[in-house]
Amino acid sequence: MPRARPHRRRPYQNALVAVLLAAGVLTGCSDSDGPEGSVDAFLSGWRSGDLRAVGFVAPTGDRLSADQVAQELKELSGELAGTPPELRRSGEPKVTKDTATATVAINWPLPGGGWSYDRQLQLKRGGDDGWQVVWEPQLVHEQLTKGDQLGLRREVSSRAAVLDGAGEPIVAPRPVVRVGVQPGEVTDARKLAGQLDAAFKAIKPALVPPVDTSDLPKRLAEAKPDAFVEVVTLRKPAYDQIRSRIYDLPGTKFPTDELQLAPTREFARALLGSVDPAQADDLKAHPDRYVEGDLVGHGGLQGRYDERLRGTPGLAVIIKRTGQDGKLAPTDTELFRQDPQPGAPLKTTLDVATQNAADAALRPEKRRSALVAVRISDGAVLATANGPGAPGENLAFSAQVPPGSTFKMVSALGLLDQAAVTLDGRVDCPKTFTVDGRSFKNSNDFELGSVPFRTIFARSCNTAFAALAPKLGPDGLAAAGRSLGLEGSWDLGVDAFTGKVSAGGSPVEQAAASFGQGTTLVSPLALAAATAAVARGRFEQPKLVLDPAPGQAAAPGPQLKPESVEPLRTMMREVVTKGTAKTLADVPGDPVHGKTGTAEYDDDPANTHSWFVGWQGDVAFAVFVESGGASTDSAVPITNRFLRSLR
Repeated sequence: MPRARPHRRRPYQNALVAVLLAAGVLTGCSDSDGPEGSVDAFLSGWRSGDLRAVGFVAPTGDRLSADQVAQELKELSGELAGTPPELRRSGEPKVTKDTATATVAINWPLPGGGWSYDRQLQLKRGGDDGWQVVWEPQLVHEQLTKGDQLGLRREVSSRAAVLDGAGEPIVAPRPVVRVGVQPGEVTDARKLAGQLDAAFKAIKPALVPPVDTSDLPKRLAEAKPDAFVEVVTLRKPAYDQIRSRIYDLPGTKFPTDELQLAPTREFARALLGSVDPAQADDLKAHPDRYVEGDLVGHGGLQGRYDERLRGTPGLAVIIKRTGQDGKLAPTDTELFRQDPQPGAPLKTTLDVATQNAADAALRPEKRRSALVAVRISDGAVLATANGPGAPGENLAFSAQVPPGSTFKMVSALGLLDQAAVTLDGRVDCPKTFTVDGRSFKNSNDFELGSVPFRTIFARSCNTAFAALAPKLGPDGLAAAGRSLGLEGSWDLGVDAFTGKVSAGGSPVEQAAASFGQGTTLVSPLALAAATAAVARGRFEQPKLVLDPAPGQAAAPGPQLKPESVEPLRTMMREVVTKGTAKTLADVPGDPVHGKTGTAEYDDDPANTHSWFVGWQGDVAFAVFVESGGASTDSAVPITNRFLRSLR
């Protein structure tokens, strides 16, 4: 019997076998047979809350439903449930027969950072060859057991101070008394409201805004008998003034506290802002930053630099566990801790003595008013005070109003620069002067005739400046203003209006602008800086916030021409010795230089703002009174009080 010949495979058959073998090997090592897919599905479902794509078993081997695991996972997450962790698989799972272990990197996002750690995920191969996750609370964290929850314990950081120019805290913890009423102890709510109102009105200086007790009876009627109905929070010195009048009134209560406050109630309040308990708007706008009870900066520097000043709160992730009373309660077990980081102080140029003098000077003024003081030698803002009005309105920096005759300081500089006038050159000052049908006149219709320019300036003759306006040309006034820093891009660390000077207008506009009317607008800060530039001989941007240093301060201005600025200084001195501000001539100390101003702000000449700008020694200043009338009736008396308070 012939021997069978061996069967030879054709080349294409060998290739087919090789492909099939390769496919078999790849299939045996693929993700479809491995646990990777189950791990990734679990991590995705943890974040989304939908675990239906994953199979689960307990460590005992009993099957668990996906919904049951999802619910337990949510409960274990506790206070962190609203911010699921970032999850990722680290490396490939290790497989031993029908079990597998995968390392999972967990990162819980937390305010100010995150909490990261690794956990081991166990899996078992099921009867259908699929991989099932072994579920137990320790999968979330090794110290968790069934019924536990993750909780957060917050530790407030210490708020840093706003510092004055000497590096001392302006805003610091100061004692306050919360005046309130317990409704159940009140016998006559209307009488009590009247007694409290009378007492509050007796506090000196007066509370601004005044305390309104008119709705107190209604509030007491609507509150629970044992509630504390707060009426007002008073600084301790203010409370001490009226303690004997209110302490024994029926139902009154007086818990004490400490709040971050400036030295006085009015101390640069609009500039500094306030520090108050977080309001509903704060919590809504920044739920990741604030919680109820936090102190938050509102307005001014406290609001603008709140994150810097408040620092970063400390945070601990703890375990909440059910106690013997069946209630869930925090434990002392900390799984993660992030220590609080104190805030960084804010250094300013403010001078306490100068600010107190500015506040005292404005105190008697009932109209909206502002006073800014700038140190001439370095441009430091020493004081910014605002008279009665909205506590958050920094009129000293934000007002956009006509400067009136104070702007003759700028016009005179422009005229002197162009050699259009000299100190003793004679200029006519008629009662009226007409430009293209528009008639200009002087205050109280005075006329001087032909007199030296220095007299025109000291007596503040509008008609003379209107007649001289063509000598400035269309842009001469704006050029002079810009040489004093007006219209500049300033960076003080806080918003400020630097002015807008009339330029290129009609002959009527140029005439009006020459004595601070027309379209020219300024703020008290802008005029104080311009005045300091005249005293110094060149413009330097005012400085307010020193640390953190503002991004980019304006460049210094050109050196003013001595042949222009010296005569201007002489004339500003004569405003005090011979002109419209003679009541300042006997102020003690260095000679006072200045310029009065009355600025019309609508079509009614009776409606005028009141101004005075000037300097004494190393302090330049601007005083503004809204609807203040003649400068001699309001701005000049304020200046008098300010300078005498500085002594």
